[in-house]
Amino acid sequence: MKTVYVGMGTDLIHHGHINIIEKARELGQVTVGLLSDAAVTKFSRIPFLEYEERKQILENIKGVEKVVLQSSLDYEENLRALKPDYVVHGTDWKVGPQKHIRDKVIRILSEWGGELIEPDYTEGISSSGLKNAMREIGTTPDIRRRLLRRLIAAKPIVRVLEAHNGISSLIVEETQIEAEGELREFDAIWVSSLTDSTAKGKPDTEYVDRTSRIQTINDILEVTTKPIILDGDTGGLTEHFELMVRNMERLGVSAVIIEDKSGLKRNSLFGTEVNQELEDIDTFCHKISMGKKAQMTRDFMIIARIESLIANVGMEDALKRAKAYIEAGADGIMIHSRYKDGKDILEFMKEYQRFEYKVPAISVPSSYNKFTEDELKAAGFNVVIYANHLLRSAFPAMQKTATSILANKRSLEADEYCMSIKDILEILPN
Repeated sequence: MKTVYVGMGTDLIHHGHINIIEKARELGQVTVGLLSDAAVTKFSRIPFLEYEERKQILENIKGVEKVVLQSSLDYEENLRALKPDYVVHGTDWKVGPQKHIRDKVIRILSEWGGELIEPDYTEGISSSGLKNAMREIGTTPDIRRRLLRRLIAAKPIVRVLEAHNGISSLIVEETQIEAEGELREFDAIWVSSLTDSTAKGKPDTEYVDRTSRIQTINDILEVTTKPIILDGDTGGLTEHFELMVRNMERLGVSAVIIEDKSGLKRNSLFGTEVNQELEDIDTFCHKISMGKKAQMTRDFMIIARIESLIANVGMEDALKRAKAYIEAGADGIMIHSRYKDGKDILEFMKEYQRFEYKVPAISVPSSYNKFTEDELKAAGFNVVIYANHLLRSAFPAMQKTATSILANKRSLEADEYCMSIKDILEILPN
């Protein structure tokens, strides 16, 4: 019997997929190469369903003999292993970012006389369209909460951008580009205490209470589907931190980052210009441990932010704290620095790679912003957070508009700085 290979990144099964499988069945015995989460993220969002869930669905579709892992967009490994007589794929990849993959498939098949069969693409339906429809409906706390761990497992580096209200979170949710043959977008949302406080005109000293911060989180949850990482400042009293963990889990937040400082919290980028007092290691470890014990799910992450380099107490202290926090149960480590050259960050990560047991490492390159994501990934970081850029860019734009209106005693000249009302309305959910 002839053998047929069908590569699929399918998440939400629709009749277009069934049409492809039906065509493949007519040709012979069907093996589906199911794309891994990591492969899917090269051209789309991470699937709603995990790999094993998607595999189980395909295995139960009539005509599918076997489902195998396709770990990348490239078909070569599976084609050379299986040497199918046919590969079946819709016509949609004849143009666009996957065209080079199609050309390679044809070249490889020609080595043993295999053939590419391309049924017409099913018009009026697509996984992307279904995903967009689901985004309009929204998501659930359980689905959203587990996404961050899946992203860290699937992607070489997870890209996060701050949001401080509903409209800025829509920018994080919607903005995407195609570059170098891949889809690029932000994977998650950072709810920063600095930008949340600043948007409210309040100081960044943990002055804004948790009720107010939860309102900001709710505003963001209501209009987005991406995972949320919360800036939890110091976490407050241990008993209060336990409640914070429960509250964030219930809302669907994926992670909270707490920093190892005590006393009046001052922004880290002030460095030693202000008093930056570090928390006792055992005390902070106890807070992490109690937060983990308070968790109700395995999905939620508690990430420890190390301020040793900010407080100028040395690399040895930073590494000591990293080991202690991991032993206390931290799901991730964030190392912070205010120096532009980033040498201390690279030194820390070099030593961190020697740890016997490591957890995901988080970078916040607000000061050392010369490093690309590829360079941060090479250093060993798993997550990069652009922690305050939407607010920092919005403020000068609004200030310029206000100055123009004052200078001209009308708003005509300010139009060049403004989106049209129509464009704003199109961003907002229906």
